[in-house]
Amino acid sequence: MVIQETPEGVAAERPRAAVVRDALGVGVAVGLSGFAFGVTAAGAGISVAQACVLSLLVFTGASQFALVGALAAGGNPFTAAAGAFFLGTRNAFYGLRLSQLLALPRALRPFAAHWVIDETTAVALAQSDRKSARLGFGVTGLSLYVLWNLTTLLGALGAEAIGDTSAWGLDAAGPAVFLALLAPMLKTSTERAVAALALVLGLGFLPVLPAGVPVLIAALAAPAVLWMKGRRS
Repeated sequence: MVIQETPEGVAAERPRAAVVRDALGVGVAVGLSGFAFGVTAAGAGISVAQACVLSLLVFTGASQFALVGALAAGGNPFTAAAGAFFLGTRNAFYGLRLSQLLALPRALRPFAAHWVIDETTAVALAQSDRKSARLGFGVTGLSLYVLWNLTTLLGALGAEAIGDTSAWGLDAAGPAVFLALLAPMLKTSTERAVAALALVLGLGFLPVLPAGVPVLIAALAAPAVLWMKGRRS
């Protein structure tokens, strides 16, 4: 049991089973979407081995989808990699917060850093004490990592077996899953404004710029919205 101090100083117990249940729920739900990444990667001409290496070593869905999407559109590999890199930089900021919250032993930090993504951060920050945060982070990270890599393999193998993924409409699976994961996170007006502006910028520059570059321009939506909000206030 995890002991939690209430504001009145009375100890309240919270079962660790609840933390594990929530963490597994997130890990399983998101981990299964690795199938969509495997299908998308195969449709972009990436081999099964390359798709699996991406999931093993990169392990951040938004960056992976951005990379294979740009490559599928005929973008320059360096531009595609740059777009994926900038999308992944948000994880560094998550790490700054989690390093204080989790306070892991030095030997574990390099391994834990690989699991610092949206889902593990959300589950860890939702906990009320350090032990629960560590448990939630670990269970989410482990379940998500195992399932994401397994379903990536299955998706890539399945797409390779059926041939042309666009003929089945599977080339839209990746973006659809990513949007489905993103939509529930847009809770404030600022977040919705950033998403809307990023959509306008990305789609607006898509016909006139090389593949991968519109993603970089869409990333300017966040500072632009924050700047406009600051001027109003």
